[in-house]
Amino acid sequence: MKALLIVTGRGMGGDAVIGLNTAEALNKLGFEVEFALDSKAPGLLFKKNNLSWYRTNIPQSGGHASTKKTKLIAGLKLVKAIFKGIFLIKRLKPDIVVGIIGGGAVLASIASKISRTPAISIVNTPVDSKLSLKFNSVIALTESPLYNNDMHSNSNPISSNDSNEFFNVKGKKVFKSFYPLKIKEFKGNKENALLNLPDKFDKNKKTILFSSGSSLFEMMAKGVNDFSKFTNDFNIIVVGYPLKEEYNKYLEENNIINLSYIDWLNDLYEIIDLAILTDDGVMVQEAIALGLPIIALNRVKYGRYHNIEAIFPGAVIESDLEDLNQTIITQINNLNKMRECSNKYRQEVVNSSSKIANIIYNIIKN
Repeated sequence: MKALLIVTGRGMGGDAVIGLNTAEALNKLGFEVEFALDSKAPGLLFKKNNLSWYRTNIPQSGGHASTKKTKLIAGLKLVKAIFKGIFLIKRLKPDIVVGIIGGGAVLASIASKISRTPAISIVNTPVDSKLSLKFNSVIALTESPLYNNDMHSNSNPISSNDSNEFFNVKGKKVFKSFYPLKIKEFKGNKENALLNLPDKFDKNKKTILFSSGSSLFEMMAKGVNDFSKFTNDFNIIVVGYPLKEEYNKYLEENNIINLSYIDWLNDLYEIIDLAILTDDGVMVQEAIALGLPIIALNRVKYGRYHNIEAIFPGAVIESDLEDLNQTIITQINNLNKMRECSNKYRQEVVNSSSKIANIIYNIIKN
């Protein structure tokens, strides 16, 4: 069996991680997997894993932060992208096409429909959730409106399909899943982390990580800055390349360890006592699977809010920026209880990759 994964983004962030981990789980089921990225994507994570990919056009509207203008621009670009997508699908002749988030999910849905090829989309935003569901079944991740939406009122009750639950909406299946992760191999090396950290890292202090992902957003940078002035009792580590050069001004305090973009995050997790993350994305669920206590800083990315505390109650504590310092101090004394809560969700998070791969497999077989 062959699967074509059409992956949104630059091939170096969360969308790429979802694609790579889904592919690995599909490989274990006997799939041959090929990838398609946008023609301008540098594909750093794919290069790191010695993987090649096909270049196509994958328009983006900005995800949760999309506006009428960005949606219009993406829609116009989508017309050309569909023709290229159809050509690629007919050339490769996959048994199934899997769209990974955003424009990749929408493109896969439409091009596959025209090509008469089975497809499923992994969705996470309002736009890809709405559009992809018009053409094929979807796997809704935790930030998708479909994940938390009570659809019993206008759809069939939850059904069961080889232990995978789904909602049936107008003939299309909506599965719900956590992010596909690669936890066994993600386990890091504490000693390697210590070797990579600067001399000002103090092994005798608790360590707090601040990160909004591979890119550092301004609100997270402000949170780091505020906390560094509030106390000097912790190792304060920030990870992520600033979206704008001007954000570096927030990271100049002497007690901030600024690591920028790193490719040894798995090692770093081994020395973290508390993670301050955004309320979305792969990092939250990686941290859950590793048993790390988490504070989710709300509305970091373009003001959007996902209510992640409701998905992982007790393991994730939400905070607004103005309350962050006090929230950190309170939860530092509550770490053991937070770890216990994380362990309640760990197994389901760890199994998410195989769950997604089985859903994809069943789409072909059924």
